[in-house]
Amino acid sequence: MNNPQRSNNSNTMKYAGLATTWLVTLGVAVWLGIKIDEWTKLNPLFTILLPTVAVISLLWQIIKEFSKPKK
Repeated sequence: MNNPQRSNNSNTMKYAGLATTWLVTLGVAVWLGIKIDEWTKLNPLFTILLPTVAVISLLWQIIKEFSKPKK
């Protein structure tokens, strides 16, 4: 028997994990971009470039995840 409460809780945890992944990834990308820009004196090249690459990568992962057929 499928429990709708368990399914709802599973989805909530899945999306909470996804949101946490986004926040941590973007935070690290911005921080790393700032540090690289300080080191290379190329302000704000990497501060813009790294988060942009991170967002594209994260969107790609989401598209792959949601395009999988459900079992």
